[in-house]
Amino acid sequence: MSIGTTDNDLNRLAPTQRPNERVVMRQRWRHLLFLHWPLSEELLRPYIPPPLSLDTYQGCAYIGLIAFTMQGVRPSWALAIPGLSSFHETNVRTYVHLQGQDPGVWFFSLDASNPLAVLIARALWKLPYFWAVMKVQCTPSGEIEYVSRRIGRSHAFSKLRAHPLDTPSPAQPGTLEHFLLERYVLYTVQNRKVYRGRIHHTPYPMQTAKLVESQESLIASAGLSRPLEEPLVHYAAKVDVEIFPLQHIEVIPPRANFTRPPV
Repeated sequence: MSIGTTDNDLNRLAPTQRPNERVVMRQRWRHLLFLHWPLSEELLRPYIPPPLSLDTYQGCAYIGLIAFTMQGVRPSWALAIPGLSSFHETNVRTYVHLQGQDPGVWFFSLDASNPLAVLIARALWKLPYFWAVMKVQCTPSGEIEYVSRRIGRSHAFSKLRAHPLDTPSPAQPGTLEHFLLERYVLYTVQNRKVYRGRIHHTPYPMQTAKLVESQESLIASAGLSRPLEEPLVHYAAKVDVEIFPLQHIEVIPPRANFTRPPV
């Protein structure tokens, strides 16, 4: 955390407001599964570039594994293209803020099942995307299964099955669920320049979920050791998302070191 800033001081509602900027992309996110584990700040801090700081809830940092389907991915001025605008994604992330403001997401990796989308996201959004073979399907018993295997040397994979449990409802501000799910800012780095991106959607229709199966090596591929305890599990059926332009906001100091995400 920044000196003089505690996790309770951050304005977590401001990022949920729709930015007064032009929309550059539209997407529909479906069948979102959120897995989160508490993780030591000491383990995460080397991966976070200055001037960003780890964002914590009641003094605890978290690592997240999020799997979902993207539909209707398109520039705001274009129509969706069948076979190109829909694909699956699984990402590994933690949470950061910028000098006590704009709490958001720091990605370790993002796997997607569309190789063209991977190339575009790397080039335009400066994010560590990887091409993976993936599928998401609903089973007759009401479970949702997510399978992913990265193309390349690491062959990082995940196989997850979960069963949504309760009635959907938005997470309440101030709760751990709101801290973990309601994130509308992302940060990324390229050539020692820090960039910030914003999104907007209605609050997630959150449900708790039972994790039926969990196998994965994505967190280890990012250089982290996953905690042994069971994760917190949440599910959201769908949100429609607006994407706003990426902005250059800071430069990493010359002598500052951090472990770069894989690119």
